[in-house]
Amino acid sequence: MKKFQELTEREVLALAITLEEEDERVYSDFAEGLRQDYPASAAMFEGMREEESGHRRRLIELYRQKFGEHIPLIRRQDVRGFVERPALWLIRPLRIEAVRKEASTMEVETRRFYEKAATITQDASIRQLLDDLATEEREHEHRAQQLDAEKLPGNVKADEERAQRRLFVLQIVQPGLAGLMDGSVSTLAPVFAAAFATHSSNDAFLVGLAASAGAGISMGFAEALSDDGSLTGRGHPWFRGLICGAMTALGGIGHTLPFLLRDFRMALWAAGGVVLIELGTITWIRHRYMDSPWISAALQVGLGGVLVFITGVLIGSS
Repeated sequence: MKKFQELTEREVLALAITLEEEDERVYSDFAEGLRQDYPASAAMFEGMREEESGHRRRLIELYRQKFGEHIPLIRRQDVRGFVERPALWLIRPLRIEAVRKEASTMEVETRRFYEKAATITQDASIRQLLDDLATEEREHEHRAQQLDAEKLPGNVKADEERAQRRLFVLQIVQPGLAGLMDGSVSTLAPVFAAAFATHSSNDAFLVGLAASAGAGISMGFAEALSDDGSLTGRGHPWFRGLICGAMTALGGIGHTLPFLLRDFRMALWAAGGVVLIELGTITWIRHRYMDSPWISAALQVGLGGVLVFITGVLIGSS
């Protein structure tokens, strides 16, 4: 993968053309997938597709003037900094709320790309076009809301989430949830294995403390190095890494602290209660911010926790 700062002006324009073409096709697929059940929403996404098509034509015209007819293939996955998109357009039936949220995230990412690209170009005409497109993308959500108001009746339109909330989810909730899940689940096995093997609260506490700290450091670095956030709006990588690492350690320490109790049996029951609270919290977060159904979220989180817990108990009792 190439660093964004290493791209030439020719490559920046080629990448912008690819991004606009991809966004245009995604919006087209959204419109097609919603046409039968939500024709008004489909019309909204068709309008957004036409806007992206206009952006692509302007970019191609400028590219031809500057660099000729051949446009090199540079994709989002070839450049660091882009967030991986879930292929919502392949799912049938499409969930209209999820589609609108994804569209808003796409607009934020595209705007940040143009703003960043404009700062590394020296050609005045290229910078002018990139600045213009950044401004249009910044206003895109507002125009989409106007189009929404014109074409979506109240009984069809679901409550819209603001772009700021989506950025909050990207920058805070996602790394925090990933850390909390890893810390709460992955440390169950070593903590309870040590508890059942030694029947010592102190030994279980030391193992849990070490596992929590180690997992927090590992997850923090993994998150910080996964995406520099310059184009995706996910925030500074080390800030995300700090959140992810801290939540990982917190998730492990939660069911480790009860082993400070000297009474082993009481500590064991208290730790089990804390585990249930942790898994319930994760389920609530997944339902609240990730739109996971209650039953699905509870089954996924609970099944993972139970399997890891049983693994720890079997290993410690053997």
